[in-house]
Amino acid sequence: MNLGSCRQGTLSVEMCDNQHFTNRKVNSVCWASVCHPDSHVLLCVMGVGKTPGSVTLLPASFFCNSSQEQPWVVCSFRIYTAWSCAWCLNPQADKTFSTGLSNGVLVRDTETGQTKTFDVASDVLAQQFAVRTPLLYNGCRSGEIFSIDLRQKSHWNYNWKSTQFHQESAVTSIRILQDENYLLAADMLGQIKLWDVRVTKSVLQYKGHYNEHTCLPIHVNEPEGLLLAVGQDCYTRLWSLRDGHLLRTIPSPQPAAKDLIPSVVFSSQLGGHRGLPGLLMAVKQDVYYYPYIADYQEGGEQ
Repeated sequence: MNLGSCRQGTLSVEMCDNQHFTNRKVNSVCWASVCHPDSHVLLCVMGVGKTPGSVTLLPASFFCNSSQEQPWVVCSFRIYTAWSCAWCLNPQADKTFSTGLSNGVLVRDTETGQTKTFDVASDVLAQQFAVRTPLLYNGCRSGEIFSIDLRQKSHWNYNWKSTQFHQESAVTSIRILQDENYLLAADMLGQIKLWDVRVTKSVLQYKGHYNEHTCLPIHVNEPEGLLLAVGQDCYTRLWSLRDGHLLRTIPSPQPAAKDLIPSVVFSSQLGGHRGLPGLLMAVKQDVYYYPYIADYQEGGEQ
């Protein structure tokens, strides 16, 4: 595999003029498919001092500069600390979202307004819904990973955790594979593990990731068989999803700093259905493009 170092240029970034832009930290954001795929955005903003945080579900059109009247917010509520959020695509609960809180999980149906809360003895830093089954997986600061079955009528049942296992440190990101018997989890020891949730056993580890205390995401591209993560050292690493082999390590094009950790996204078809596979890396105001050539399999430093 080869990822070239060609820089494609700099993107101009504009702020949109609407009330939902704030100088407070955004802890988590994800797409929500309320009307159609990715029609809305679910946003978790952190509280500061006496000002509470908020969880807001709003149309994606809010983020377009337009003279048209702003559409209505689906729901918004105040909450002191929301660490994570996720939107459900399972047909049995396809208008449901979740929020990972300090010491709890909130699950809300946007159509009925029904809300369930689940008490947890830790901050819930990562969440993802399964698609084929109505399960919500959660990763905690304590290292615990557990699932919630959305079909249960009450959360007061003492054994409401459907699945439960642990990593050695705070779980910062979880990703469910297309075969939903398997889940990837990353933590603040830099460990990335592949779990078989049927037997709650780690079956593969992806070595080389660096993290000590930051909530860093991991990214999966199953068509290309890749796992990607940016470490606290500002290096982007790509592994073979199948066998855990480290394929490529890419340094940041900017000097490494804790507030300059790159953001990356990989696409099998950059630019549309005729596009080629490649990696986009954003650092400060710049976006860099790294083409992907799958027939070259040698790993190493870029």
